[in-house]
Amino acid sequence: MEEARIKEVDKENMHQVLKEFPIQIQKGWQLAENIKITDKISKIVVAGMGGSCLPGEILQSYVEDFSIPIFLNRDYSIPGFIDDETLFFAISYSGNTEETVDALRAAKKKNARIIVVASGGKMKKLAEEMELTYIEVPSGLQPRFAYGYLFLILLRILQNSNLVDSQDDWVSKTAEVVRKDIFKERAEDLSEKLLDKIPIIYTSDRMKAVAYKWKINFNENTKIPAFYNVFPELNHNEMNGFVNLNGNYHVIIIKDENDHERIKKRMDIFKELVKQRGVEVTEIGLSGPNRLAKIMSAIYIGDWVSFFLAIRKKLDPTPVKLVEDFKGKLVE
Repeated sequence: MEEARIKEVDKENMHQVLKEFPIQIQKGWQLAENIKITDKISKIVVAGMGGSCLPGEILQSYVEDFSIPIFLNRDYSIPGFIDDETLFFAISYSGNTEETVDALRAAKKKNARIIVVASGGKMKKLAEEMELTYIEVPSGLQPRFAYGYLFLILLRILQNSNLVDSQDDWVSKTAEVVRKDIFKERAEDLSEKLLDKIPIIYTSDRMKAVAYKWKINFNENTKIPAFYNVFPELNHNEMNGFVNLNGNYHVIIIKDENDHERIKKRMDIFKELVKQRGVEVTEIGLSGPNRLAKIMSAIYIGDWVSFFLAIRKKLDPTPVKLVEDFKGKLVE
């Protein structure tokens, strides 16, 4: 896509933010290099909203066969099971997310082992007042594009605390993989197919974080409805919605070579059934030197797809005016 066309539409330079994503992986890994938990941990909770909870989604998808349960907390309140054996990540990129601020206060009352991650704001002030571990990330991004910093911070702390094996080599290789131009090229081709379509993203449950990030990219960057679901659950309900189509949909199936064989068979059968009903389907096959590289590169492709689609629609991908208007009314 022509640089002039991008510059004309991309007023806040998301293009540059996306190009610099590989740097986030390296810097995020460094930000938590001296942070670890020495207390006994029996559960992990990631509290955050929107893009700030995305690191928890990625963590759930990434750490397969993990012996410690991981829960996401997207609310003002917190689950009753939180106690002094809970590792509680309170993440607010802006530092001012009201739901997460309340959840942080509640977790403190339960004596959870809390780590606060933000770019400043109320969260930083609370962390100082409560004498909590605080990690500050670089400001100036939309939260949905700070996931490189935020997720690598979580992963590094788990490594430092001996909760996961060493990830150093995998992180280094992942940073190398996402530098490749092929991601932009594949994304630009797919964005052309998605013009005037409603994207529906499907993947295996073990790759749910990838599909979720693609969905919110289309919502926030391209300003269009988009939906996602996972195999095998969608075969028991959602797929029947294709019998009576009432929209111009394009199905995107994200397939990992290591998915369960029955899941891959379900994907293939579903793909043919949907195509028979006149719905276009694009399949994205994942490959890479390790699982981390697969997940991060798959998410990165989705970032670029939504960006290029916004440019094609002549929409500045960065602002989220409806969200900001809503927040403004909350404080009236």
